[in-house]
Amino acid sequence: MIFIIGIAILCLVLIIIIGLFITIYNKFQRLNNGAEAGLSQIKVALKKRLDMISQLVEVVKGYTKFEKNVMENITKMRSLVSQDIATGEIDKINGESKNILERILAIVENYPDLKASKNFIDLMNAIKDVEGEISRQRYTYNNIVQEYNTKLGVIPSNFVAKLLFYKKLEYLKFEKEVDNKPEMGLND
Repeated sequence: MIFIIGIAILCLVLIIIIGLFITIYNKFQRLNNGAEAGLSQIKVALKKRLDMISQLVEVVKGYTKFEKNVMENITKMRSLVSQDIATGEIDKINGESKNILERILAIVENYPDLKASKNFIDLMNAIKDVEGEISRQRYTYNNIVQEYNTKLGVIPSNFVAKLLFYKKLEYLKFEKEVDNKPEMGLND
């Protein structure tokens, strides 16, 4: 009788351990999928921003001679965003696209007619909306990454993570945006 009770307790403990393992594994999978989806949304928003910047370049070209390599850089960044790239590359593309936008805005300051044109104003408003979307998506992504990385370091999920060789996810930094958000040139 004691033997049967011992086996029953052992089976119960095994079932609890397996259930805990499955629960933790599923949580990691949900977080990882959420991070991938968030990163995908950020890439879509960056692509939108690059599309709008290229439209803005076309509008600006009508008023002034603009650098030819800007469109080439935008095209290159758009193709990179479409690929499976690391968060560091996304940070870099964000910074480069912000720099292009800042250069455009600096040029526009010398052309009041351009600054007042409906096309320019509409594009700048659309870019402002995309900036907000990128910011929200980055916030969501970084929150998911924080939860995922926290699970990697706390008991009992850290045992599952080590067993499955899970690694920390990278945060999206977008440092320049935090330190120096560009002025969009429109009054709110």
